Amino acid sequence: MADRPYRVLPRVTSENEHFWRGGEAGELRFLQCSSCGYLVHPPAPVCPIDLSRELAPHTVSGRATVAAFTVNHQPWYPGLDPPYVVAIVEIEEQEDLRLMTNVVNCGVETVRVGMAVRVLFEQHEDVWIPLFEPAA
Repeated sequence: MADRPYRVLPRVTSENEHFWRGGEAGELRFLQCSSCGYLVHPPAPVCPIDLSRELAPHTVSGRATVAAFTVNHQPWYPGLDPPYVVAIVEIEEQEDLRLMTNVVNCGVETVRVGMAVRVLFEQHEDVWIPLFEPAA
């Protein structure tokens, strides 16, 4: 575990715990509106579609598509050695559900818009950071 890169960790609260700790079970979780089914991220107390307050954690497949990306060449943190990919991925279950993440386990030159990826988690203390790797 000593070769894991340094990460700025989020403050885990009761409102976002499902997201940051779902990786412990290997699950990518978002809040879902029980009224209309809309997936809400970042966590919010009200569904932006129908204003329902009936939201509960829901596990998605972990499959996504790269919507945009850039390759970082700046060494911002010790242990997070460039180059690496910073990407926005669209979660399979809902096109407008997007995450900013890193695409890992592949060469930066192989990442492209439209690439199928799947989630994996990198544990730091009691936080599981969702990262993505090529799906096939």
